[in-house]
Amino acid sequence: MPLEKIDQLAREWLEEAGNRIFMSLEQSNIEVDTKADRNDLVTNVDKATERYFADKIAEHFPDHRLLGEEGYGEEITSLEGVVWVLDPIDGTVNFVEQKRNFAISLGIYKEGIGELAYIYDIIAGEFYFAKRGEGAFVNDEPIPALAPDKKLENALVIINTAAMRKFPQTLEVIRNARGLRLYGAATLEYMAVATGRADAYISANLSPWDIGAGKIIAEEVGAIVTRANGNPMVVTEKGDSFVASPGVHAEILRDYF
Repeated sequence: MPLEKIDQLAREWLEEAGNRIFMSLEQSNIEVDTKADRNDLVTNVDKATERYFADKIAEHFPDHRLLGEEGYGEEITSLEGVVWVLDPIDGTVNFVEQKRNFAISLGIYKEGIGELAYIYDIIAGEFYFAKRGEGAFVNDEPIPALAPDKKLENALVIINTAAMRKFPQTLEVIRNARGLRLYGAATLEYMAVATGRADAYISANLSPWDIGAGKIIAEEVGAIVTRANGNPMVVTEKGDSFVASPGVHAEILRDYF
């Protein structure tokens, strides 16, 4: 199946899913439950959105696999074949409490290589897209390549509290940066780095669906994506995450890790 057809259908499904999520907010039709702890939320909208994609993928691409947060896909430990990596609503706490700062995240991998990526910030009306080797876009406008030589002293960094606890040296990173910003949704924090609204993002524990699309988009504009210690990122594995513009990534890795 050509990537062009996959792209066409993925866009149609993202638009429909976005409309359904928006309507659920308009109608206040949200049922909230918890998973691992009281702050690990899931809603009926998360589940319905993932089920929608699972059904569409099975109908149109029965040989493709889905790796999703809410359990409608498969247990996947490798990216053989074509794998859709989906977070139906990244930033569920924001979705429930703020009604903004959340997104649908979808990355499509073929034989382990990220080919297509989409992050749809429904409320902001920002649709991020990347195709391998062809750059990244937001609302069809190209995202400029990141400056390769920015310094930490001039950088805004995103480091959540879990990362501060796991990596105490990040407190010194924050002190030496220009400022700290937090968004509460990994996909949007990846996009903050990709678009230059921030220069580094360090997180302690992200799942495949948190990074599946963001990694593709960020790398298309020149961001460096690794584990906190600089090791390569394996998308199918849960763990810490470090994405930054090239100069800031090198400086933090050299001086703090």
